[in-house]
Amino acid sequence: MNNYLIFGLGFLSQVLFFARTIAQWFKSEKEGEVISPDLFWILSLVASLLMLAYGIFRNDLAILLGQYIVYFIYIRNLQLKNSWKKIPAGLRFLFFIAPIAIFFWLLFGATYNFSQIIGNKDIPFLLMFWGLAGQIIFTFRFIYQWIYSEKKNDSVLPLGFWIISSIGSVMIFVYSIFRLDPVLFMAHSLGIFIYGRNILLCLGKKSIFSKIEIPFINKTITKVSDKIK
Repeated sequence: MNNYLIFGLGFLSQVLFFARTIAQWFKSEKEGEVISPDLFWILSLVASLLMLAYGIFRNDLAILLGQYIVYFIYIRNLQLKNSWKKIPAGLRFLFFIAPIAIFFWLLFGATYNFSQIIGNKDIPFLLMFWGLAGQIIFTFRFIYQWIYSEKKNDSVLPLGFWIISSIGSVMIFVYSIFRLDPVLFMAHSLGIFIYGRNILLCLGKKSIFSKIEIPFINKTITKVSDKIK
């Protein structure tokens, strides 16, 4: 497959991942506390499917492992928010069956498969180990978040989620430099600020928006925040 199309697919997935993070941060800044909006989880599902495809075409086990660890946690959070059944039945079926279909494609496919990905000689063993460790740490944040949310019986993004996000993101950022992967580089260079802001909000720091005293801007912020459900 053409490299431009592959990277285009990866960039599109990261645009959606970044959009979810911006939406969550914006809503949280407006409310003065960390919020877990439905839009965050819906965008996560779509972006994750695109990232699975990108991981296949890049023969990158670290990317695939990361997405498979968290994918169904996204669905579970929508269920905890009582929002899963609000999605049309056809889309719900697609979201549920797509990663399973991709798994069997990797298991039995002739062109792209697990054997080819694991045996990718373009990624040295130590670099693959570092990338896998970074992805495991980065995606463990959602396992932690899921367990925490199950205890609360609600979808919550706690302080530990953002701390783990920051550590994993730095590791994948380093991996992206050695892997010469512009998609991962862009994603994790932009995300660190958002993770830091959420940590500060969890610790009780005031919202950036609370310091703005321009009526027009305040009104616009409120309108945008109200659109993020």
